[in-house]
Amino acid sequence: MGTGENNGGRHISFGDGVYKSEDDGATWTNMGLKQSEHISKIYIKPGNSNVVLVASQGPLWSKGGERGFYKSTDGGQTWKKTLGDDEWTGVTDFVVDPRDPNRIYAATWQHHRTVAAWMGGGEKTKIYTSLDGGDTWKMLKTGLPEGKMGKIGLAISPQNPDVVYAAIETNRKTGGVWRSDNRGSSWTKMSDAIAGATGPHYYQELYASPHQFDKLYFMDSPLRMSLDGGKTFTEVNTTDKHVDNHALAFKKDDPNYLMVGTDGGVYESFDLGDTWRYMENLPVTQFYKVALDDAEPFYNVFGGTQDNSSQGGPSRTDNITGITNADWQMVLNWDGHQPATEPGNPNIMYAERQQGNISRIDMRTGEITDIQPQPGADEPYERFNWDAPILVSPHSPSTIFFASYRVWKSENRGDSWTAISGDLTKNEKRVDLPIMGKQQSWDSPWDLSAMSVYNTITSLAQSPKDANIIYAGTDDGLLQVTDNGGSSWKKINVSQMGVPATAFINDVKADLYDANTVYVSLDNHKYGDYQPYFVKSTDKGSTWTKLTNGLGDKNLVWRFVQDHVKKELCFLATEFGIYFSVDAGSSWTELSGGVPTISFRDLAIQKRENDLVGASFGRGFFILDDYSALREVSSSQLTQEATLFKPRKAWWYVPRATLDFDETRGSLGSQLYVAPNPDFGAVFTYYLKDELKSEEKIRKEKEKGISGNIPFPSWDALESEMREEGPFVFLEIKDGNGTILNRVMASTDKGFNRVAWNLKVASPDVLTLDGGYSASDALMVAPRTYQATLNKYVKGKITQLGEPVSVEVVPLREGSLKGSAPAEVAAFWRAYEQLSREVNKTSIQLDNAYKTADKLTWAASRSKVSNEIVSQVASAKAEVQSLQTIMNGNAAKLAIGERTNPTIGDRIFALNKGITLSTYGPTATHKETMEIIKTQLKDLNTKLKAANDKISALAKQVVDAGGPWIEGQD
Repeated sequence: MGTGENNGGRHISFGDGVYKSEDDGATWTNMGLKQSEHISKIYIKPGNSNVVLVASQGPLWSKGGERGFYKSTDGGQTWKKTLGDDEWTGVTDFVVDPRDPNRIYAATWQHHRTVAAWMGGGEKTKIYTSLDGGDTWKMLKTGLPEGKMGKIGLAISPQNPDVVYAAIETNRKTGGVWRSDNRGSSWTKMSDAIAGATGPHYYQELYASPHQFDKLYFMDSPLRMSLDGGKTFTEVNTTDKHVDNHALAFKKDDPNYLMVGTDGGVYESFDLGDTWRYMENLPVTQFYKVALDDAEPFYNVFGGTQDNSSQGGPSRTDNITGITNADWQMVLNWDGHQPATEPGNPNIMYAERQQGNISRIDMRTGEITDIQPQPGADEPYERFNWDAPILVSPHSPSTIFFASYRVWKSENRGDSWTAISGDLTKNEKRVDLPIMGKQQSWDSPWDLSAMSVYNTITSLAQSPKDANIIYAGTDDGLLQVTDNGGSSWKKINVSQMGVPATAFINDVKADLYDANTVYVSLDNHKYGDYQPYFVKSTDKGSTWTKLTNGLGDKNLVWRFVQDHVKKELCFLATEFGIYFSVDAGSSWTELSGGVPTISFRDLAIQKRENDLVGASFGRGFFILDDYSALREVSSSQLTQEATLFKPRKAWWYVPRATLDFDETRGSLGSQLYVAPNPDFGAVFTYYLKDELKSEEKIRKEKEKGISGNIPFPSWDALESEMREEGPFVFLEIKDGNGTILNRVMASTDKGFNRVAWNLKVASPDVLTLDGGYSASDALMVAPRTYQATLNKYVKGKITQLGEPVSVEVVPLREGSLKGSAPAEVAAFWRAYEQLSREVNKTSIQLDNAYKTADKLTWAASRSKVSNEIVSQVASAKAEVQSLQTIMNGNAAKLAIGERTNPTIGDRIFALNKGITLSTYGPTATHKETMEIIKTQLKDLNTKLKAANDKISALAKQVVDAGGPWIEGQD
């Protein structure tokens, strides 16, 4: 597997070489080429997996690295470079003759991207052929373009491998498709077809159909198809399908099948593109930025995406299913970028298309109003960054800031704007800046349309403590600060911060507690420098401190957020995951708990819920629910045996059914994507200094550390192991009177753990000695405050761990109809639970009575008792059977599905379905049903006791007569 994206896009991720798995992908080993950054293609020779061929495009942002064509003959242990140079030219594609794996065609690519410009080609971009498996190469020239070529895509005909195709970019997004029918000896231009939209550097792959000669597919914004070897192209149907196509796969046994990878996900077609099936269960959205509103009871998450618009959806739902794609909506089209929300008014939000196209959106109506500030009559065009910054003032919700090359302010939500600065950038002429190591002529493969506009403001911050203090960070290495609301600005070169002068400012944050303190996240990867840069100033930028301890040597810092309760607690979004600090950034620790080690471009905190939301660039959004426990983390706390942290309030409600009442996806299949809701109920965070281990685990761990003879344990020790009931940890839930309501089992793992109490009392199950059980429904407690303690069980002894905490259980909503008070509802639930247990208990006792009577019938008939006793036994068995009819119904009717008169079982089921899906409380019918059950059950138990007494007396007579003893009898 090759890492790093294989195009020249502005926001692509870099890799660290080639990985190999020998266990079907369960584990991976890096096999080298760590400085390649962008692997384009890998080929393993059929019949000899030790021969591996690799096309490496090489670094995008700098010269050098491991770029070119590489070959390994020892399964990746060593690599030999045979094509490409050491500066700007790598290999972007190659194809292998299916008849002869030694015949290879490869395309080199000379290219370089800077923060200012894109040079997509050069004189060293060529097509080569090899006849010895890539050891040596011959340049192909005849019929091919001369001069500076850009990205090249290659394909070889599966039907006639003498035919080779090439999609070639020439100067400034021109080019075409060439074809050779003599193994590359000469070429003919077939058409002027070239990948458009973002540009050839972003697409340009060619695929030859395995089912039809001269049928080509050309990767482009629309998927293009040719039936005549590239002479003419038509667009494949894009109805119901995303554009921006990058990868294509065929099926050997189905000529009508296509699978396409796009900027919007993966699609497949069974009719050559007439219709498409979208694979919606792949969470691969690339989010640039995130914003959170304060909607109740559940807040919404908004994000701007790469080529998939601006989207928004709930942080959780009140249904059983969870959060589905259908819960989300598009709020603005095009590429999505930074969104923003208005505090206190979730009906107003701001979203942005690329290049500063900002809109205000009325979430109630869905109406979109463009509010982009415009240059005046005699002013030049407004330079907006690809992802221009939006800032809602922390001092006035209706005041917003926006930035181009200058800072704009609106006090009426964008209806009108005032520029509060002049040009705060270096305002350079970007075509004069060096690229590929020098200034380039006009006659070069420039493509500035593939760029963000340069010399722009990328970040804005206003001090929450002083409205006059505003910061603006740029893409060209400047931080500007004003302390008078924009009347004058102080320029700070990022080199003054101790970082490279070319560093790009990703984020500026004013401290929540101190007006003089500011944090700046920077990166210099667009100059080939992958070190993390994060700095802090406590004097409005006069002096700076670097805060990167714990971030590693190769990482990018994208975003910083500070906790709103504890100033020392803060978080960073980086290229390789999310980090937190409890000492104001002096040291950083990576967050785990299911967070993938991928690029997170943005973070936001929902203050009401204490949630941390991360926008990942490739795996969607991640939410750390209630991180407040991190506020209490300290060196002294970590030395304690255990700590139970206070949870946030728990919502009291019955989850609604949408797709199903039990299953996550109902019967809609695995294609439906569902994100889990936070655990229902009260979620507790706790810390264990050490793992609780069983005797067996302790012994096995000791034995692992012994290199020589392993001592055999004593038999007593082994018996103790076998008899030990392993240690466990549990939460003990009590009401205000100290009554234990439930015990919730929890993890014994070392470190931070979470456990959820589902707000229910302990289940009133009925257990049998043979391992069976009759589960009764446990229902919720009433809304109020409860106490929880963390306990451990070790070798029969229970020990409380730390201090108890309280949890508040709060109703989520009121119903349309006013029902019983919550306390009355819970009281009826408790009565139902006890009654349900009694019904199950009686049912098991009745079943056991019948089993005993049945065994007694067999025993009496084979013992020396009188015939009269045998008859009495038969009579006792008949009495039990009549009671079974009362409990369960007429057996003959049940055998054919005929209805019976209402039984106790019928009535308890009716009560169950009447009250377990609602907090409305018992109706008059429910109360009446309960009384009927109680009366019938009391009568049944009286008769059952009499029958059991008779059976016991008869069983004793059988034993006294020398007959069999029956289990359960004296």
